[in-house]
Amino acid sequence: MPEDLMRYDQLAQNALKGVVREALRKVEKSGLPGDHHFYIAFNTRYPGVSIGDRLAERYPREMTVVLQHQFYNLAVTEERFQVELTFDNIPEKLVIPFAAVKGFLDPAVQFGLQFEVVTEEAEAKPSTSPKLAIVDPDTEKTEDGESSVSDTAPKVVSLDAFRKK
Repeated sequence: MPEDLMRYDQLAQNALKGVVREALRKVEKSGLPGDHHFYIAFNTRYPGVSIGDRLAERYPREMTVVLQHQFYNLAVTEERFQVELTFDNIPEKLVIPFAAVKGFLDPAVQFGLQFEVVTEEAEAKPSTSPKLAIVDPDTEKTEDGESSVSDTAPKVVSLDAFRKK
């Protein structure tokens, strides 16, 4: 297979992170509409992530925050967002680059996205054979019938799995 010098896997992920960015921008301007609320999972070790020492100790690799009833001072830029949340009655300011985001879910409408977090080192050395698996969410089988997908392969999941039926 020819080498993907365009890095379409990264281009697609960046485009989908734009969905997260725009959703947060709407909330920044107008607040959360209706029953919408967000679960945002991110890599706590990613460069540029800023969380308090207490949270970093408690969540050494990954953390999920919920933007629903009580969050303050949401600010969104092209590269990152910051928000103030309370943990155990202690306010914390979090700064999260979009590149650190691993997952985004709005349970009100059953919409979710999952991302592969790539470090800057890995981006500098593109894979010669990027793997992309299209998974049937009901059976967890790939198009070619394999029963499992490599944990390192980006997964494209049909959004129908998150929609109300």
